[in-house]
Amino acid sequence: MTVAELAVATGCSEMTIRRDLDQLAEEGVLRRVRGGAVSYLRGQSDPFSLRERDAAEVKQRLAAEVESLIADGESVIVDSGSTTLEVARRLAARRVTAVPLDMHSANALSNAPDVELLLPGGRAKPGELSFVGHLTENSLRALRVDTTVLGVCGLSATRGLTAHNLEEVPIKNAATDAAQRVIAVCHGAKFARTGLGFVCPATSLDVVVTDRSAPAESLAELEAAGVEVRVV
Repeated sequence: MTVAELAVATGCSEMTIRRDLDQLAEEGVLRRVRGGAVSYLRGQSDPFSLRERDAAEVKQRLAAEVESLIADGESVIVDSGSTTLEVARRLAARRVTAVPLDMHSANALSNAPDVELLLPGGRAKPGELSFVGHLTENSLRALRVDTTVLGVCGLSATRGLTAHNLEEVPIKNAATDAAQRVIAVCHGAKFARTGLGFVCPATSLDVVVTDRSAPAESLAELEAAGVEVRVV
C-alpha cells in the first residue's frame, strides 16, 4: 500500500505513517518501497517481532519443561523461532554445547560462560534472522548431537511436523538427522495448522512439549504413535 492510502485509511498524517512504516520495516514486518510498503504477511507465519510478544508466559513454561529434559554436558541444536528462543535463554545458564539456528538464540547464548557456542553459518534471513542455505545444512550434516529442539509451524500424527517457509525445511531435516533425540515444542494452536513444507513424520519425534490448550485427541494420536507427550 502507499503512504497516501494508509493515511486515508487510518486518519493519520503521512508523516506519522512514514515513521510507523520505518519502525515496522526494522522489525521485519514489511519492506519499504518508494512511497509506501509491501507486507511480509502473505498467509504464512507472522514476523518474528510479532510472534516473540505473543503468549510469552506460555512460551516460558514450555521452555522450562524443555530445559528440564536436557542434562549438563549435552550438545543441543536449538531451532529458529520465538518459542525456541526462550529455550536458548534458559540454556544460557547451563553447561552445554549449543548450536543455535538463528541470530536471536545466538545472541542469547553469546555471553554465557559455561556454554560452548557453535554457529552453523549460512545466510541469515532478514527479519527472521534464521540461518538458511547449503552452508547451514552442510554444517549440520557434519554434526552428531545429543538433542535437537525443534520449533513447530504445524503438527499432527497423520501429517507430521511441517513448516511454513520452504527454505527452513532442509535445515530442520538436517537438525533432526543429526540428533539422537528430537524434542518438538509448540503452543497448542499449532495442532490445528499445517505448513506448506513437510519436515518429518511424527514418529521421528521422541518428545512433544505443549500446553493445556492442545486438543486431547491430537495428543492421544501422538502417544499412540509412540511419541512421549508432556503438557505444561
